[in-house]
Amino acid sequence: MGLLKKNIQIFVLGVLVSSLAMPSAVQSQKITKTGTTVAQFLKIGVGARSMGMGGASVASVNDATALFWNPAMPANSHKISAVLQHTQWLVETDFNYLGITLPVARIGTFGFTMTSLTMGDMKVRTIERPEGTGEYFSAEDIALGLAYSKALTDFFSIGFHGKYIRQQIWQTSASSIAFDLGTIYNSNNDRIHIGAAVSNFGNKMQFTGKSLRFEHDLNEEEQGDNEHIPAMLFTDEWDLPLMFRFGVAVDFPDVPLGKATIELDATHPNDNKEQMNFGVEYNIMEVIAVRAGYQSLFLEDAESGLTAGLGVSQTLGAITFKANYSYSDFGRFSYVNRFDIGLSF
Repeated sequence: MGLLKKNIQIFVLGVLVSSLAMPSAVQSQKITKTGTTVAQFLKIGVGARSMGMGGASVASVNDATALFWNPAMPANSHKISAVLQHTQWLVETDFNYLGITLPVARIGTFGFTMTSLTMGDMKVRTIERPEGTGEYFSAEDIALGLAYSKALTDFFSIGFHGKYIRQQIWQTSASSIAFDLGTIYNSNNDRIHIGAAVSNFGNKMQFTGKSLRFEHDLNEEEQGDNEHIPAMLFTDEWDLPLMFRFGVAVDFPDVPLGKATIELDATHPNDNKEQMNFGVEYNIMEVIAVRAGYQSLFLEDAESGLTAGLGVSQTLGAITFKANYSYSDFGRFSYVNRFDIGLSF
């Protein structure tokens, strides 16, 4: 009990220090860079377990969705893990994620990810033909990634995640390469976990394609010249949404029937103000998990907020099946339900 009280005191102290520091940091930042980065789908939280805890996961996520939050987390796993998620995202779009981790003895853990954000077909409309030209267009964002993590000591692990990113709308597209870096420290009693990660460090993106081609008249006032000179529009180059995350998680294994986990994360994006995420999970006998959390603490004008979730786990022989659900409040955008299924063996 003495060690448990010490863990509680450490966690509460961390919460108080972060709570005092974050509002002053937010207030001191007068100007934000909201809307100045591309590939916003890279910021959509992955995993119903993590989002049920308000996105506080950089130090506690324990499945293949860790490749999104902190690529160092799978380093201590000894099982093959896979997670598939489908979400009906905001404004009638679909968000999908597939993550796989593969541990190799004495070498490390390898991983693969695929993330996509898609929409249905829409009519191509012009000023001359507002009801449609008979053509249709769509938009799609996709990221494919490869990851590697390794435990350097019994307490400290690192991980890397490289990914190819592509955005496309009709005949115009942009692509880039980005990298994630993560670390995790586990205390010697495996109750306190400290994680940190940098996500989406990479090249700027610039859109090119047939949709940017047009015909131009160099001098509209002059008669008899060529009114149909082929020309091309050039778009600006845009930064990726770089994200810094730092989190502290504390496990309490002495609670009745199971284990409780509490985590607090601080997030610093390059296109918004600092914010914090808080989450708690109560895992009953490794079978049923109940979760709750809050996103975007101290972030002014945030639409996201309260979260909650449930998870079930069943082991049959050497295979463990998991299913998770989470609810996330998005204010004026209503809410988002997330579902994912996973297995490990």
